[in-house]
Amino acid sequence: MILTLDAKRRLTIPAALAPGAAGDSFEAIFDEEEDEIVLRRVGRKRESWLAVLKECPVPMDDLPPRSREYPQARKL
Repeated sequence: MILTLDAKRRLTIPAALAPGAAGDSFEAIFDEEEDEIVLRRVGRKRESWLAVLKECPVPMDDLPPRSREYPQARKL
């Protein structure tokens, strides 16, 4: 399939060619010998935010307390 760049240098991949969703990430590699661009999907597996939070090296108890006051309006 031949894809064409638009005015903003974007490629649009048809859904029939590769299923995907908004926000999917791809790694682009340019091969000078073959004069081709290879796209590989990365990060397809989404982790649970709770699992990522548990792996955080900084315990939540060490964070400074959040101010509950509203920000003051500055006089410019």
